[in-house]
Amino acid sequence: MTELRIPPARVVFSAADRARVLELVDRSLQTGSLTLGPVGAAFEKAFAASHGAEHAVATSSGTSALEIVIRGLGLTGEIIVPANTFFATAAAVTHAGAAPRFADVDHSTLSLSAATVEAALTAETTAVIVVHIGGLISPEMDAIAKLCQARGVALIEDAAHAHGSTLAGRHAGAWGQAATFSFYPTKVVAGAEGGMIVTADPDLAAEARIYRDQGKAGFHGGAHVRLGSAWRMSEVHAAVGLVHHDRLPDAVATRRRIARLYDKALAGLDGVSVLPEPAGAQGCYYKYIALLDPDVERDGLRGALRNDHGVALSGEVYARPLHHEPIFAEVPHGDLSGAEDVCARHICLPIHSDMTDEEAAVVVEALRDALPRARGLHQQ
Repeated sequence: MTELRIPPARVVFSAADRARVLELVDRSLQTGSLTLGPVGAAFEKAFAASHGAEHAVATSSGTSALEIVIRGLGLTGEIIVPANTFFATAAAVTHAGAAPRFADVDHSTLSLSAATVEAALTAETTAVIVVHIGGLISPEMDAIAKLCQARGVALIEDAAHAHGSTLAGRHAGAWGQAATFSFYPTKVVAGAEGGMIVTADPDLAAEARIYRDQGKAGFHGGAHVRLGSAWRMSEVHAAVGLVHHDRLPDAVATRRRIARLYDKALAGLDGVSVLPEPAGAQGCYYKYIALLDPDVERDGLRGALRNDHGVALSGEVYARPLHHEPIFAEVPHGDLSGAEDVCARHICLPIHSDMTDEEAAVVVEALRDALPRARGLHQQ
């Protein structure tokens, strides 16, 4: 096996950033303020400002952020979830006491469309969760928001991939009652762990602050008024996230530059096609997604890239649709052929916040060599 040259993901903290994180953590240790303190409050303020939000509430994870929003809005019944999202999206619905219903997605965005949402709506629907896959916000958002308003159902944006992404100048969260973000280590903004809720609704923000702290009416005391949990963000995680958040504009600019290089190179390759960025969108490119032709065997391509060229593809988003997961086998759904197709055929090329043009060229040359052989595997 060839030595790994291009990893699937790379977490980037400069020496200056590491020093600042340590300074903030040391200050927390000196004061004893280790959770729900000034660093977390500063992170919330900075994140709200950078994402055009009136309120931001830090949480222990993106999953808890989503569950808190569902609980804070008092949602029960069925909540529509795309079939090609991460386990946590549907799990948060279930843990909050509602029931997921899976919907199909559009091939051009890997996201819900107004048509696929309408096909999944029932008399029991109380909300729709749109997932901004790979960091691209679908041009269908206006239509989905109008449909939800007309049907009297809530709209929630799972923006775990979409730090800094915009559509027509609007950030994730601009269409729904709230958006939720994740700071898992591979995300464009990393906090080791953690999540964030952004919303324009002050009542929802207040509810979220109650739910994240064991349902208490106040941090320093008070009755337990909600069935919350330990969903707080620690000051240590807030320090990591706050410092990394300051690098968001540079990270997005780098990722977008690499994405344009990939776009140009893949346009001339047989066996693979670019997932185009929608007009008016400015994605963060948490993932660079491309679609393989049906006769290209993905596992064979992955192996050839890694073994022969030292290039590791990033993890899919997502390789197996949720209705194929045993835990969700009984979740109701209609036709999900679109989700099944894109889950089976897409790949994610490595893309990092400090990636060089030379590294991107290595990926392209490796793909140019490996694609014909991966296509041949299906023909054997």
